[in-house]
Amino acid sequence: MILPPPPEWASHDAVWIGFPSHPELWLEDLEPARDEVAAFAKAVHADGRGEQVILVAADEEAAAAAREHAGDTARVVIEPFGDIWLRDTGPIIDGAGRAHDFRFNGWGGKYDLEGDSDVGRRLAEREQLGVEAHRWILEGGAIDGDGTGLCVTTEQCLLNPNRNPNLSKADVEALLAADLGYTRVLWLGDGLLNDHTDGHVDNLARFVGENRLLIPEATENDPNWRVYQDAAERARGSGVELVRFPSPGRVLSPEEEIVPASYMNFYIGNAAIVVPIYGQENDEAAIAALAALFPGRQVVGQRADHILTGGGSFHCISQQLPRL
Repeated sequence: MILPPPPEWASHDAVWIGFPSHPELWLEDLEPARDEVAAFAKAVHADGRGEQVILVAADEEAAAAAREHAGDTARVVIEPFGDIWLRDTGPIIDGAGRAHDFRFNGWGGKYDLEGDSDVGRRLAEREQLGVEAHRWILEGGAIDGDGTGLCVTTEQCLLNPNRNPNLSKADVEALLAADLGYTRVLWLGDGLLNDHTDGHVDNLARFVGENRLLIPEATENDPNWRVYQDAAERARGSGVELVRFPSPGRVLSPEEEIVPASYMNFYIGNAAIVVPIYGQENDEAAIAALAALFPGRQVVGQRADHILTGGGSFHCISQQLPRL
């Protein structure tokens, strides 16, 4: 019997965090993104009160930069990868401490980068974890669990023909149960507008307790208002306890394009919760709401504008190692 992964609010031994390593991908955002990642790592470390932080760099140059940026708040390791989104390419660790390595195809063939397909296995082996390989495609950001065997996902991602075209909804549910111990699946519909992950749930809905699900509530002129409304209706119908949460609303890129900005891409660490903020009216409300939900942890709001140019934020670049 597979024990499902512990919920993110359970204790961690460590967390892997991807460190921006490829100038050709990040261009003028490279150094600012490195600053934001280092600030995230320091917040998670929380002056030694948090879990061990493992910054993962793709090469020697990036490793040297990571050491310079993070100082003694992180251990730096070198493992070649395509990009920093370790939530998706890193291993998922179950409740027995076994690492699960799923196939990865660049979010449906959009970004085929060398090193991403096997970095999860290499990271797990580096930490001397047993690794079980799976033949179907699954990214960690596509699912979230409450530790009891219940997980939430989106149809847009897990049923997308660019992932596993031969699998039905029933097939996916059976695989989630067999491989990760998720015996109950809450299916939401679409993810955020312009999200190149095809609707990863960690930008839309997060568990904050057993059977307790957080979903944003739309602001005026919010580009995702229909998405939030549909997700909330599905959650209510499933019997989970629904908690509404602020949305940053309409966030634009320098090119005036709507970006998939979300407060939901927070990371829950042992001592601190780090939430991306965007200079929006609801920034402080999001921080306050998380503080009320997790009174034993410090909630830190940090800008992640330059990380977001790559398509994600703090949760996307991290993957925890549970303390079992």
